[in-house]
Amino acid sequence: MRFTLFFFLIGICVFTMQGQEEPKIKPMKIGFLYAHGSNENFFHDDPDYTYSSESYKGQFFYSIGEWKNINFELIVQTQIQFLNHQLINEQYITPDQEDYQEKRREFTTPKTFNIYALEFGVSASKQILSKLAIETSISLGFSFVNKRTERLAKGFTFIENFSLGLNYTLLKNQFIYFGGYFGHVSNLDINKPNDGYNSLGYQIGYRFIIY
Repeated sequence: MRFTLFFFLIGICVFTMQGQEEPKIKPMKIGFLYAHGSNENFFHDDPDYTYSSESYKGQFFYSIGEWKNINFELIVQTQIQFLNHQLINEQYITPDQEDYQEKRREFTTPKTFNIYALEFGVSASKQILSKLAIETSISLGFSFVNKRTERLAKGFTFIENFSLGLNYTLLKNQFIYFGGYFGHVSNLDINKPNDGYNSLGYQIGYRFIIY
């Protein structure tokens, strides 16, 4: 968490200073993004629980500048995540925890809950064909979880995402994005528990230039 936050802040400072243009006060592009992820993947498959998420994001893109033919943008994203979770291994809740039997019953029952978030990211893209660009981004957000689980307390949390994908020019000022992402949710030990969630998945987006 601290590692991502450090490089996120350094990236904004460096890219802003090196950019050839001043950052725009209003967004140059607006977009919509759908993402689906799960903990059940080759990278991280914890047998103790199942977890999947569907995210819907509204995106606002601000130009930071260009450096060595790489275009940098600041992305501000509002979003809601719909989550499905179930504890599989009830022994994860140990007898030394308060009301452990009640917690086992609660958390081994499939549960749906939501995350509401505001996320800030920096993207870097490079044109590889006339209509195709490769794009990577890193982002950090502040969010609220509306239900507790055995891995994460209800309330304030942080979200982190790293993505890599392709941006295709559909029309002159319209773009389609497709990529993969790795996401993390935790609360920096503000509340207990804070084991958090990791997920790997895909993203599909649509963007258009507004000026």
